[in-house]
Amino acid sequence: MARIEKDFLGEKELPDSAYYGVQTLRGKENFHITGIPMSAEPYFVKAFGYVKKAAALANRDLGVLDARVADAIVGACDRLIAGEMLDQFVTDFIQGGAGTSTNMNANEVIANLALESLGHQKGEYQFVNPNDHVNFGQSTNDIYPTAFRLALILRLASYMDALRRLQDAFYAKGKEFSRVLKMGRTHLQDAVPMSLGQEFHGWGTTIGEEVHRIAEVRQLLHEMNLGATAIGTSVTAAPGYPELVTRYLSDLTNIKMILAGDLVEATSDTGAYVQLSGVLKRTSAKLTKICNDIRLLASGPRCGFHEINLPQMQPGSSIMPGKVNPVIPEVVNQTSFLVIGLDLTVTLAASAGQLQLNVMEPVITFALFTSIFTMENAVNSLRVNCVQGITANVEHAREMVLNSLGIITVLKPSLGYKQCAEIAREGYETGKSLHDIVVKERKLLTQEKWDEVFCFENLISPKFDQDG
Repeated sequence: MARIEKDFLGEKELPDSAYYGVQTLRGKENFHITGIPMSAEPYFVKAFGYVKKAAALANRDLGVLDARVADAIVGACDRLIAGEMLDQFVTDFIQGGAGTSTNMNANEVIANLALESLGHQKGEYQFVNPNDHVNFGQSTNDIYPTAFRLALILRLASYMDALRRLQDAFYAKGKEFSRVLKMGRTHLQDAVPMSLGQEFHGWGTTIGEEVHRIAEVRQLLHEMNLGATAIGTSVTAAPGYPELVTRYLSDLTNIKMILAGDLVEATSDTGAYVQLSGVLKRTSAKLTKICNDIRLLASGPRCGFHEINLPQMQPGSSIMPGKVNPVIPEVVNQTSFLVIGLDLTVTLAASAGQLQLNVMEPVITFALFTSIFTMENAVNSLRVNCVQGITANVEHAREMVLNSLGIITVLKPSLGYKQCAEIAREGYETGKSLHDIVVKERKLLTQEKWDEVFCFENLISPKFDQDG
């Protein structure tokens, strides 16, 4: 079974099972770019449902949309909000037309659902029309960015939860490893002692900072241009519509949405996306650093740092028997590199809009959704498949500290920098331990004082000691 639909460019045949229409089909045929339809981000479809529902309610209240038609549109939108009809959203994320194909995809699906609820057939648009009714007083130029911003707000909530759980996992390991002595390093050289727990706790703290930064930038997404229509002048919108539709959208979502003070500016501005992308890049850079550290600390097992053990996830080589690789930190690194690259895409696209509209918003949509979705998956994998299963090589880490020349720094307040440097040099050249040089040969400290200075508590939280 098939039906024929037409627009001003001509006719198209659609399967009768399709709830989308002729304009969606043209978009589907025109844009074979990513191969990823907008249905891959369910929050985006849900956001269109919310925005179109708010518009129908506002237009009904203002008397410019028949109440029976408006109620049918509202019922159709409720199905999208409930997660239904995802398979009907078929337009590619990256497309020409500033998202017109995606907006019409929503309009046509909603129209045909409304038609069925009123007892009509799909395509009988004289009763409920995608343009004249579902899109009344609207433009792609205000609907698409509003739905995008709302979907980002919803998606970021899930990503922030993933980051919080990773933070908690690092804190839990910080507590577990609080008594594990290890050598801190700067420039990849021995520095001063610390606990392994302090290192893991520090990673938790830095991830927590990212949750705060995301929360801050997410506030920028609450400002929208809904009601601006084509360029910000609200052409075709009923008087009072922008304020009323904004109020409805806030009530429906329980999210405080704010109507921009300058709708002309807001219709072409994409600055919030640039700032959000920058925060996502910042988090990616931090996660890259953490994963690099984890890989270093787990390096070996015989010829590396070997301070920690990572869960063994899979054989690591097709040629070297018994080799196991740090595959989870590696994949998080690669995901971070992807996000960092997509940040440049967002920057270029945001700068490329001309005059009253930024037509490059679809690629910004793809870049940000891809960044958040893939990074959320990577963060969850890092927590579940790596961090939670990390164990410490306690004795090995402790022996490295006690055999290190870096611990001479603890004696600097009492012995002075010059004498400590001479002792460290002697140890480096002769291979002698600091204990032998300081206690046995030079007798600069008694054994009791050595034990006091180099006890676990003083090594990880040194107390100033001028007397030695």
